[in-house]
Amino acid sequence: MAAEAIASSDVVSGDMIFEPVLEGGVFRFDCSASDRQAAYPSLSFVNGKDRDTPISTRTRPSYTPTYQCVRGQQIVKLEFPAGTSLYGTGEVSGQLERTGKRIFTWNTDAWGYGTGTTSLYQSHPWVLAVLPNGEALGVLADTTRRCEIDLRKESTIQFIAPSSYPVFTFGPFTSPTAVLVSLSHAVGTVFMPPKWSLGYHQCRWSYDSDKRVREICRTFREKGIPCDVIWMDIDYMDGFRCFTFDKERFPDPKSLATDLHLNGFKAIWMLDPGIKHEDGYFVYDSGSKIDVWVQKADGTPFIGEVWPGPCVFPDYTQSKVRSWWASLVKDFIYNGVDGIWNDMNEPAVFKSVTKTMPESNIHRGDDEIGGCQNHSYYHNVYGMLMARSTYEGMKLADKDKRPFVLTRAGFIGSQRYAATWTGDNVSNWEHLHMSISMVLQLGLSGQPFSGPDIGGFAGNATPRLFGRWMGIGAMFPFCRGHTETDTIDHEPWSFGEECEEVCRLALKRRYRLLPHIYTLFYMAHTTGTLVASPTFFADPEDLTLRKLENSFLLGPVLVCASTLPDQRSDKLQHALPKGIWQSFDFEDSHPDLPSLYLRGGSILPFGPPHQHIGESKPSDDLTLLVALDENGKAKGVLFEDDGDGYGFTEGQYLLTHYEAELQMSEVTIRVSKSEGLWERPKRRLIVKILLGGGAAIDTWGMDGEDLQIAMPSEAEVSNLVSASKEKYKIRMESAKLISDAEKASEHKGVELSQTPIELKSGDWAVKVVPWIGGRVISMAHLPSGTQWLHSRVEVNGYEEYCGTEYRSAGCTEEYSVVESRLQHGGEEESLMLEGDIGGGLILQRKLTIPKDNPKIFKINSKILARKVGAGSGGFSRLVCLRVHPMFTLLHPTESFISFTSIDGSKQEIWPESGEQFYEGNLLPNGEWMLVDKCQGLALVNRFNVEEVFKCFIHWGTGTVNLELWSEQRPVSKQSPLAISHEYEVIKIP
Repeated sequence: MAAEAIASSDVVSGDMIFEPVLEGGVFRFDCSASDRQAAYPSLSFVNGKDRDTPISTRTRPSYTPTYQCVRGQQIVKLEFPAGTSLYGTGEVSGQLERTGKRIFTWNTDAWGYGTGTTSLYQSHPWVLAVLPNGEALGVLADTTRRCEIDLRKESTIQFIAPSSYPVFTFGPFTSPTAVLVSLSHAVGTVFMPPKWSLGYHQCRWSYDSDKRVREICRTFREKGIPCDVIWMDIDYMDGFRCFTFDKERFPDPKSLATDLHLNGFKAIWMLDPGIKHEDGYFVYDSGSKIDVWVQKADGTPFIGEVWPGPCVFPDYTQSKVRSWWASLVKDFIYNGVDGIWNDMNEPAVFKSVTKTMPESNIHRGDDEIGGCQNHSYYHNVYGMLMARSTYEGMKLADKDKRPFVLTRAGFIGSQRYAATWTGDNVSNWEHLHMSISMVLQLGLSGQPFSGPDIGGFAGNATPRLFGRWMGIGAMFPFCRGHTETDTIDHEPWSFGEECEEVCRLALKRRYRLLPHIYTLFYMAHTTGTLVASPTFFADPEDLTLRKLENSFLLGPVLVCASTLPDQRSDKLQHALPKGIWQSFDFEDSHPDLPSLYLRGGSILPFGPPHQHIGESKPSDDLTLLVALDENGKAKGVLFEDDGDGYGFTEGQYLLTHYEAELQMSEVTIRVSKSEGLWERPKRRLIVKILLGGGAAIDTWGMDGEDLQIAMPSEAEVSNLVSASKEKYKIRMESAKLISDAEKASEHKGVELSQTPIELKSGDWAVKVVPWIGGRVISMAHLPSGTQWLHSRVEVNGYEEYCGTEYRSAGCTEEYSVVESRLQHGGEEESLMLEGDIGGGLILQRKLTIPKDNPKIFKINSKILARKVGAGSGGFSRLVCLRVHPMFTLLHPTESFISFTSIDGSKQEIWPESGEQFYEGNLLPNGEWMLVDKCQGLALVNRFNVEEVFKCFIHWGTGTVNLELWSEQRPVSKQSPLAISHEYEVIKIP
């Protein structure tokens, strides 16, 4: 126990002390009794008293964390049996099973993130551990501060955050679902959404006028593609001022809302936290009058640059500020606003190395959430508190409507107030694949209402990519298409007739399943279960299912998708959990749509494929799809209410439990139980019993009556199954396939869906895009799990220029691969590229991970004269080889550049230094390093001082450039310019 802790001058360590809290199986751990007493209030728990009040139980924890307190940091470690699988950690990119990964909870504006990005928009200091026997346990580090979650050691969880904070364990329980239900008793369940919010949402940055909005909505209806919601990005505002409308482009939002409502559409409008610093602007004036702004350390309002220009930021940690914001939201709703989108609420700040406000800023928080603290304490909950304020404002506007808020930034517990999406993703196949794991990971961290930007936000989708993504996205809890400015149109009809038809089929499929999806949300809201869950939830003991990333469950429905461009869903060998899984469709199977299976023992309710939720009526035909289990039984549930408001909390609903049972070659389907005050609607009930291979028999009657259906003989079943399989085969063969063209000449913007080349060996995984500048877009150091460089495809990353001017020739040209050794088997990996930079010159670059020293990544670059004319004396124009890597700062305030100059002087350059050139005797003496104190790591860049004449440092927004410049001179065939350099990651004290 802690009494046995080992203490030294700077280290205290031992076992954490525990007490049972909340309910059976939940334990709170602290480093000491004094730490327990001194702990800050919880912003994750619904009721802070539950966290702090012991309960009576004889049970002791199965796993006790150890701790070390070192230099103000509390390190907590839990070790589990070998073979334990780790999940959770909230909104994270990359793989589903998290062993080998390390992330940092620090809400970050992460445009175009990659698989190795370690901080995204939300923070969930939570890990779900699934033990080898299928039991599960959850671990919550209850701290709002930046927290390192280190899962790099197998079957081990480690948290590192500023001292002190309590840790909670939930379980072990018999299943992962039981852990998540227990977690929901602590941090709350998802808000009950209005039913319309489960339809399809169409968005882009931006539909720039009410005329364009009406045109988009009209096209949906004309083409018969279901849709419920249209979104307005920032361009609807007057000069990006929140709570205003552009008088020319959106002159009458109420009239627009009326028209949209008549056509079955809801409208969602964006609100950011950055409020323009401008006297005479009513929001700024009213906020200044009651002193609502976040302050600098000197007590004056902090002013940071965002879309409107100089902005101030509401301090949502104060109840008076949340009330002020809620009142603004209430008035805003009266313009016909149906939902609100909170963006940029990490909070994002432009022209800042940290991408956010200074950690020294002051929040004058209420005592019950932590009191007056600097920004480092409240940063990760800023977005959640904004979403809460917005949610409360919507409830004030109309108590008979359920609010719908979408937030980009969040914290564990945000699901009580808002849905979320996975941020500014990229239009490529990697992000399509990753979107499944990201949605599942959020659900495993308490946030079941999420989805990606379908089609990808950054860049242009191709027809096949968009259609495939719509097929998968139509099955996600939150279903929205979105794209950024300056891209091609990304509506379902924008990629040709074949893609349009796939999108129509996908969305009709979603709308058929909405009765089921709405029921899943009701269960999630009332009990804490998931909407979408990983496939292994069907059999947690099956270790082979734990890393599946191309399938997921919607209750008893298994969705199996293809996320590879040349792989049709019907050609996949689907990994199914043990037991009976019956394939089914709605006569809509297509090679670019996911395959669907229903678990034996389940009854799936579905309805007609309406164009929008408003068309549905309680009297609509209801269909029950039945998959009997090994014992000839099945059961299912359907929740129905008004789809909005809170009558369901007072019994105004109908919750029907259906059951089916096979006896004497006859299946009886009946209502086994009903809950709620609603009378059962008079409607036709259609029952389809799955027989295998997609075949089914059906009958119909009135809902509420017992229905019987005679089962066919084995021979008849065999014939039905054979006929169904043949019908499926014909449908697949006759389907109009979406074009596999990766480029389209009419596309504006940059094509992002091609696959980068990867070098992977030793300590490094490096991704290169030859087709645009030969750019290195990712440098990931595998042992540390750190992505030192990550960029978009068409700009930044590692570039090279042939002149001193920024983005001179060399960074946008198409490069050819002239030599390639990519074994991915521990051998030397190398890639040589050449790009024509004009005037007879070639920029040649060789990238190598050496076999004899796989800790380093080498780059040898040259400007070569290939076809320089004799008339110029064999010499080229004046050129300079400028190496321009842009590295990502994971911890901007803890990062600096360090080196020793040729003259022996020591240099330490921090972000506030701005741009710096070093040459002559001040040039680094052959190496310089980017130090991340928080990680205890440094990226060392070594180079030949005979080739480098100048070094340049430029600090950007969350980035730093460490540039190497050659001399500037003409080149000939005999005198190329060259820079040879290498990167290595080292540990620092």
